[in-house]
Amino acid sequence: MPIIFQRVTKSMNYYTIDDHGVKNYKTRYVFLLALLAMILLVCFFGYITLQFEQGHPEATVKTYADAIWLMLMSSTTIGFGRISPVTVGGQATVMVMFVFGVGIMGGLGALAASKILGFSDTNVKNRELRSQNAQIIARLIELEKKIAHQDQTVKSAQQTIERAMDDSSNSKSG
Repeated sequence: MPIIFQRVTKSMNYYTIDDHGVKNYKTRYVFLLALLAMILLVCFFGYITLQFEQGHPEATVKTYADAIWLMLMSSTTIGFGRISPVTVGGQATVMVMFVFGVGIMGGLGALAASKILGFSDTNVKNRELRSQNAQIIARLIELEKKIAHQDQTVKSAQQTIERAMDDSSNSKSG
């Protein structure tokens, strides 16, 4: 399945690859994927909850529509209202849906907020800064090598001058 997912996303241009080789998925793709996951989870857990709740004498979840409503309300943390699970299985399913639903809904909200308010991706900024730092460090190393070479040249020139001055003073005194 992951290979099929990778091929589909690559063929449909759902992401770009930056200078650092990192995949950056397009926002609409992530949004649609999260929305699809949410719909599938609501439908699946709604069906499971209906199976647990059907037949219980005190059950308020009587139809698939009730179960869908219950899943939507639990995933958005609004609450149940008159429809709530009464069986342990139904309550467990609602709890799992709550965890997944809150995560997905929170992710969708964060995605929308970042697009609307224009927040930048800190991971991208960090990669850019690391790249700039690597360039600065490479240039620094290059400059240090040049300085070391210049130091050697200056020391060599000083030694030559000192020898010449010593030779000159020795020839004048002798």
